[in-house]
Amino acid sequence: MLGRSALSRTGSFRPENLGQNALVMIGNLCFTLFVIGVLIFTIIAATYEPEDPLFHPSTKITTFLTSTSNATFKSDNTVVRTGEDFMRPNETDIGTFINITDVENPTPDATECEGGVNQPIDCSDPDVFHLLMRTAIEVFRDIHFYRFGKSVRGSNESTCDMAWRFRPKDGKTASFYKDYRTFVISRSENCTLSILGIGDYHSGLNARKKKRNQKPGFQKQEPAATLLVVGEVVNDSLPVVESESSFSQGKYLIYTGGGDRCKSMNHYLWSLLCALGEAQYLNRTLVMDLSLCLSSIYTNSKWDEEGKDFRLYFDFEHLKESASVLDQAQFWLDWNKWQKKDGLSLYLVEDFRITPMRLALSNDALIMRKFGSVEPDNYWYRVCEGETESVVQRPWHLIWKSKRLMDIVSGIASRLNWDFDSVHVVRGEKVKNRELWPNLDRDTSPDALLSSLQEKIEDGRNLYIATNEPDTSFFDPLKDKYSTHFLDDYKDLWDEKSDWHLETTKLVDGAPVEFDGYMRISVDTEVFLRGNKQIETFNDLTSDCKDGIHTCSTASS
Repeated sequence: MLGRSALSRTGSFRPENLGQNALVMIGNLCFTLFVIGVLIFTIIAATYEPEDPLFHPSTKITTFLTSTSNATFKSDNTVVRTGEDFMRPNETDIGTFINITDVENPTPDATECEGGVNQPIDCSDPDVFHLLMRTAIEVFRDIHFYRFGKSVRGSNESTCDMAWRFRPKDGKTASFYKDYRTFVISRSENCTLSILGIGDYHSGLNARKKKRNQKPGFQKQEPAATLLVVGEVVNDSLPVVESESSFSQGKYLIYTGGGDRCKSMNHYLWSLLCALGEAQYLNRTLVMDLSLCLSSIYTNSKWDEEGKDFRLYFDFEHLKESASVLDQAQFWLDWNKWQKKDGLSLYLVEDFRITPMRLALSNDALIMRKFGSVEPDNYWYRVCEGETESVVQRPWHLIWKSKRLMDIVSGIASRLNWDFDSVHVVRGEKVKNRELWPNLDRDTSPDALLSSLQEKIEDGRNLYIATNEPDTSFFDPLKDKYSTHFLDDYKDLWDEKSDWHLETTKLVDGAPVEFDGYMRISVDTEVFLRGNKQIETFNDLTSDCKDGIHTCSTASS
């Protein structure tokens, strides 16, 4: 038996069976390699944490927003991208611009002119209105007009103020802008009206404010109301609950504590959007702390600075009109007043791993998420990681940049007639670190800039230089070929006599507001982005990588 068994086992290795055995062994080997490959792939997929695309170029943002990856943060002093940055111009939303052929040509009636040559200009006269519109269209050729407000009397009898809504002809953002200017008008002996001059940006103050529900003077098509309009009067007063009954019937969500304070704006916004997303998912009002801590990476003092108002940096008017939010200080006053009387309950959550899905059935008046002191588990955005990512969506459309800051951007671009090219020159601390950026100092020198720009920008063009180089005289050699412009050339738009200073001072109860580092970066970047041609440092001027040597492939992926 034993012998027979041994013979039968070895019989399979006879020459006539070798081909079949080889095929079996190859199949087993392939299957083993397949299993090992799947195992390796699973381990990589489970442990991989991609770099946060918020710090990548804007072309990568769309991919990031549709991904389901976790977010990690590092200090970053770039400008945070907000909801309006992801909106693209759409003819349906924007409407049709006004051509000069759409406006009647004034025809004076000489028979009605006797004795009227020296009379005050009647700004409500349709002929005057049409003259102002036609003149604006003829003079400002680099913008498209979408709405004209009715002309009103200016500062004296020979001036009229008129407002209009416009977009630059080559505008890349889905935004409207509003300007209002003074027109100096004369009347000849035969009653012909002519324009002697047009005031500067926002000079026509009497045309700025528009009464509620007042119809515009002239427009071809009513555009969508969802687009950002820069230049309108801002109403970012704090929302209040109308009555005890309304407050007691509401459902609220609040985030307290945590390690997000005094971090970069990118970090702050990422966490805030998580809180807004959860509030919307739970159909609750988000109770917000509108007092920010500005990170030292943005301050002139190089220290973290508390007490910065959210409304100085972001469009609170748009937020409160688009979502249910309350100011934290006002909320606690109402809560302490009515909580015991109306039996309002509070549900305390101290573990970020308790998902919004588990809280959906809570009937408590207030859900309070309390975060501890151990980083990174005390970051607000941790709530939106894991299984929550596919359920709670961050509502990017709710956060827009401050209209007051964007009005400064519009003012600078208007003074350049919306016809300029721009270059972003990064220097600062990076040019001193030759280990990480070995070529940056040389590649951003005046001679190198002239060489790089000569094939990209025509001689004589208006060139806006967005830069962190503190001494702008460094760029004086460029003046031989271009008309150079810098942020500080327009300080009057935020100095003590400016509309921005007046409005922000009122906003914070009379305390002076500093035009801080983040505001400077924000305005500088936004003006750069409105150039007809835009030249970037790390894409166009140097071979160095934005984040240092050996990081180009990572930054571009």
